[in-house]
This record gives sequence, C-alpha cells and structure tokens, in this order.
Amino acid sequence: QVQLVESGGGLVQAGGSLRLSCAASGRTISRFAMGWFRQAPGKEREFVASISWSGYTYYTNSVKDRFTIAKDNAKNTLYLQMNTLKPEDTAVYFCAAVFLGPGSQRMNDYDSWGQGTQVTVSS
Repeated sequence: QVQLVESGGGLVQAGGSLRLSCAASGRTISRFAMGWFRQAPGKEREFVASISWSGYTYYTNSVKDRFTIAKDNAKNTLYLQMNTLKPEDTAVYFCAAVFLGPGSQRMNDYDSWGQGTQVTVSS
C-alpha cells in the first residue's frame, strides 16, 4: 500500500478549471495504477479516470475531452486537470492506488485511498 493525500480542490464557476493533486508517500508510484473517483452528496462514489501502471488512461464518458489524468513518477504525484467544469462535477474527489494494476474502474480493485478533496462548481 501507499499513503495518499489529495489537494487542489475548491470553489470555481462553471466553465472554469482546477488541477487536483494526489501526493503519494511510503512507496514510489512508478509501478502503481492510480485512479480518481468522486462522490456527490447523496450519491455513490463513482469512477472518474484512471491510469494503469504502464500508462494507459481511461475516463468515464462524462469527463472525456474535459479532464486529463497524469502521473509524475519523479514527483510521486498523480494529477487530474479538470477543464470546462460543470455544476454536476461538484463532489468530493478521491485518489486511489494499487500495485501493478490495469487502471480499473472498480473501487474494489484499489487498496490505497486518500481522504478526498472537495470540488464545488457554481452555476
């Protein structure tokens, strides 16, 4: 496992941008798959984006062409660049990791989680 701490959330107007960061510690993430999930009030946690340990990226349809996931192994940090934000993107965003993972969209396939960072998009 690895320890994860998210940052970069905040309040932004619709159409704006934010970049979330997920700093890892305890192990280097070069061979970890990592993902971003989000949970809106009253809803279940859902998949947003992931990157396999070998660098393949996956996105849920609602964020394709707006969000970009990237992993900087030298900085041991995962990023989520979010552009053209919409009110429906409002949620707590969590990062997750698993060693040698394929970049799964399923929460149960990850064994390390951060505490989350709040993103609020106003209309």
